[in-house]
Amino acid sequence: MRLRSVLAAAIAAAASTTTLLAIPAHAASAQHRAAGEAVATTLYDAIDHLAVADEDRTGYERTKFRHWIDADKNGCNTRKEVILAEAVEAPEVGPGCSLTGGSWYSPYDGVTVTDAAGLDVDHVVPLAEAWDSGASTWTPKERERYANDLHEPRALIAVTAKSNRSKADKDVSDWLPVQNDQCEYVTDWTVVKTRWGLTIDQREQDTLRQLAAGCPNEPITVELAR
Repeated sequence: MRLRSVLAAAIAAAASTTTLLAIPAHAASAQHRAAGEAVATTLYDAIDHLAVADEDRTGYERTKFRHWIDADKNGCNTRKEVILAEAVEAPEVGPGCSLTGGSWYSPYDGVTVTDAAGLDVDHVVPLAEAWDSGASTWTPKERERYANDLHEPRALIAVTAKSNRSKADKDVSDWLPVQNDQCEYVTDWTVVKTRWGLTIDQREQDTLRQLAAGCPNEPITVELAR
């Protein structure tokens, strides 16, 4: 299990001690969605209840998602925070959040990395895909929050630069990681889309259902971001 899955499980456990609504994902996609609401569902239900709509990339520019900010002003921006959180062996942190040593496992391609400079931090649901499926109507601040989402461990992932650039802005219909990571990738994708109220197109829904059929119908907890 990847470290980010462990973190996600911890968040789910914490949510169970506060306000956790055991409702299907379709209820969260309705107009009464509320930021901070915790939704308990399963992988299959979450996929089935993502709203289906055509995608539109009109007006997209990557700069419309301000990212790699230092939200807590600790000297490490979002990218470095993810790299630090996902280290298998922790690096030394120097001035300006420079990183020395350490090791990481890139699940997209099954590669071990021993130099942080060889890592990219990927938006599991790419910025362009988010724009296509709803973020074009968001405020700039909402897009900034999406692009720097450290509150959901499944949203951002440290991987090799090569695998990230191979993926680019493709959705699950056009790109997948190595076979042994695909079930977790489908779950991560579904969680992020549910969390942010993003839609899927018909081809994407078909692909998610086909891939999920070979995966456990695991329970998932999603804290809604908007």
